[in-house]
Amino acid sequence: MRVDCAEAAGRGAERLKLLFVVTEDWYFISHRLPLALAARAAGFEVAVATRAGRQAQLIGEAGLRLIPFELSRRGGNPLREVLALWRLYRREQPDLVHHVALKPVMFGALAAWLARVPAQVNAVAGLGWLFTSSSGIVRLARPLLRWVLARLLNQPQSLTIVQNPDDRAALEQAGVAATRLRLIRGAGVDVQIFYPVVPPPAPVCVALVARMLRDKGVGEFVAAAERLTGAGVNARFILVGEPDPANPASVPAATLRTWHGQHGVEWWGQRADMAAVLQTMHIACLPSYYGEGLPKSLLEAAACGLPIVTSDAPGCREIVREGVNGLLVPVRDVDALVVALRKLIDDPGLRLRLGEQSRLLVETAFSLEIVLEQTLAVYRELGA
Repeated sequence: MRVDCAEAAGRGAERLKLLFVVTEDWYFISHRLPLALAARAAGFEVAVATRAGRQAQLIGEAGLRLIPFELSRRGGNPLREVLALWRLYRREQPDLVHHVALKPVMFGALAAWLARVPAQVNAVAGLGWLFTSSSGIVRLARPLLRWVLARLLNQPQSLTIVQNPDDRAALEQAGVAATRLRLIRGAGVDVQIFYPVVPPPAPVCVALVARMLRDKGVGEFVAAAERLTGAGVNARFILVGEPDPANPASVPAATLRTWHGQHGVEWWGQRADMAAVLQTMHIACLPSYYGEGLPKSLLEAAACGLPIVTSDAPGCREIVREGVNGLLVPVRDVDALVVALRKLIDDPGLRLRLGEQSRLLVETAFSLEIVLEQTLAVYRELGA
């Protein structure tokens, strides 16, 4: 997005227009709102194209222009959605478009190229279904889809943000040039809101904070709780989050209600006061095999000084240093999960030491201030 002197003079003091494209308003609020506000403070005119759901009002209240836009996360007509994005870009004429998550990146990058958008940032928050799905159709189409994705992400005036080195390596293997990739670890966490407090009294509370999806390891978490309480361990195992009906891996609410109250498991549903919730916990757990970028729930838990038990998998292992601030377990391995959780449940001194390192790690590498500056630097690299 290089603007020469004559063009800049012709535009006068007009601000550059930044357009975010995100499938869900709640995701924008939880993961990208601070970035949008920082971009506005840096001089951008900021608009957000997303589904106008229950949190759409918060976007307007933050002083950002909301453009209601439907982009299906499940199914949909690819041609129709690419054309809808093309029309959006032709109408809005953004100087820079920031696509968030894999589907907006794939469809949006193509539409931006067709509409001749001057510059684009593609934020890949985990490679998800395209690289991890075991579906027969996806496996057959994967080589072609990866080839198309690489061609799109290699366009001039396009940079792609990945959240972990595994995703960077996978995209390079697919054909994306290393010069087009930038590593920014996660969406950041506000360390002034998420901070440690004195650990609450027993029983030990273990929290899994996520959308209630099977591939977030929810079933393995419940199975581990059943084994641990069956062995006489006095602990609470708390699920925080809602089902996601748009995702085929969603755990039905009826199943969650059945689990609630059994074997120490509690389902708290969605909570808006996540800092307060985490400050009542002793351990954070996410045995995910979802294809994460870098789970924000683990960043927030680490900022609150919690030790972490999570999968030795892309994204998850980015926030854990084995034996330093948490424990890593193989994916889908309930036996290993039980062992790791029991080790922390039984040892309050170990929990405290690991939790202190979690907080230190966030302060030095994952704070919101660090991530915002790194992302604005990507905008500047494109000439913004």
